[in-house]
Amino acid sequence: MTSLPAPTPSSPPRRLIVGCGYLGERLAARWLAGGSRVWGVVRTPARVTRLAGAGVEAIIADVASTKQLPPLPEVDTVVWSVGFDRSAGHGYRDVHVEGLGRLLEALPGRPRVILVSSTGVWGRLDGQLVDEDTPPHPDREAGRVLLEAEALVRGHRLGPGTALRLAGIYGPGRLPRVDDLRAGAALTADPDSWLNLIHVDDAAAVVMAVADHANPGPLYVVSDGHPVRRRDFYDRLASLTGSPPPRWTPPPPDARGGDKQVDPRRLFAEIGAALAHPDALAALAGIPGMLLNVSDSLSPSPPPTSPR
Repeated sequence: MTSLPAPTPSSPPRRLIVGCGYLGERLAARWLAGGSRVWGVVRTPARVTRLAGAGVEAIIADVASTKQLPPLPEVDTVVWSVGFDRSAGHGYRDVHVEGLGRLLEALPGRPRVILVSSTGVWGRLDGQLVDEDTPPHPDREAGRVLLEAEALVRGHRLGPGTALRLAGIYGPGRLPRVDDLRAGAALTADPDSWLNLIHVDDAAAVVMAVADHANPGPLYVVSDGHPVRRRDFYDRLASLTGSPPPRWTPPPPDARGGDKQVDPRRLFAEIGAALAHPDALAALAGIPGMLLNVSDSLSPSPPPTSPR
């Protein structure tokens, strides 16, 4: 396999983002603005054109395929932020365990590895407070597979890496259930259950802070630290979008999603990541025009402020 040039002592920081989508694009924009050289692994040629226009060096690869991966650059940081696309014909484990394992084996050098995981590794918890010490009990395949992926990063030859269990990401172009609200469709959920969120720009800031920290821990839960009742969030979203008031229908007993409150205090204490949007209810009003597009997702974001 042909190797790409290795960094020199005077080189700018070198970053590889595997899965350069909604979060990955924001992360790439921030790193590029700070002088880093950034590569992005994507599956389709259409993504190459988009990333190239923003200065990201795209690598086309299907990490879930058993074919040999193309040459990967020697970098300082690798971020695994791969979404799951059912239309690609691969299972969840094919992507996040087998694919991740192949990528780790193909990486040259000893980069810091950051895995974007999910708070979905916990099942339904009836409003319980959860942090890094709370035992996970996933009730879905996705949660069980992500726990395998976390263990893989923790125990690999490049490890221990850092797993970030992200709460629900929102921001420009991604507002949960807004189409249902606008259509007046009932929301299948308990309106008094808890919703944990992180703005996409803050999620990118957290990844950057972990990448540059001298000695990050192996696991952090990531949210804005302000869980909100679903009722309050969707009342606010309906008001801002001119939608009818939310209607609710009880979820079935095996419904996806858990009622929990995510506690990210360890992240802020150890890493010192700063949030620009520490309160989702307040942040919603600042999303420009509540526009549901991602046309600005490669534009550098303003610098964050300190968390509350």
